[in-house]
Amino acid sequence: MKPSLEDFLLSAIRTIPDYPKPGILFRDITTLLGNARAFRRAVDELVHPYAGLKIDKVAGVEARGFILGGAMAHQLSSGFVPIRKKGKLPHDIVRVAYSLEYGVDEMEMHRDAIRAGERVILVDDLIATGGTAEGAVKLLQQMGANIIAACFVIDLPDLGGRSKLEALGVEVNTLISFPGH
Repeated sequence: MKPSLEDFLLSAIRTIPDYPKPGILFRDITTLLGNARAFRRAVDELVHPYAGLKIDKVAGVEARGFILGGAMAHQLSSGFVPIRKKGKLPHDIVRVAYSLEYGVDEMEMHRDAIRAGERVILVDDLIATGGTAEGAVKLLQQMGANIIAACFVIDLPDLGGRSKLEALGVEVNTLISFPGH
């Protein structure tokens, strides 16, 4: 019997206890990315709800969102927009501060990366507390993007990130979830 999508993807993700600090279970997708079948399946499933729709850009959050977003943009025949940590982009930028579990940081994108009204999908590997994703949504909205959805391989539903994005009116799609943190 063929494993379900959830079982297949769960088996491709490594969990590292006590990283980056004691009590945290780090969900490491590098093992999924290194497994050709799992990587292909994850990207196909992330793209599936939007196949046939006009998507102008896929915006990926540094760093694993770049990997997933580039693959999604290719399949959707869309452009790709990198959303980076502060100080990494060489041209005229827009910036937003966002909350992390342990503090505040800033992210940026090029001012000319999105035109008002463009249809955009946001992607990252995981949604936990939602601070990073919420910051990325606000950055895209600041530039007038029409955010079609935010997509993640993993949801940590106990940390509430999905509800933060839904409160902003953003549809959220995830492939698998892990209880706890």
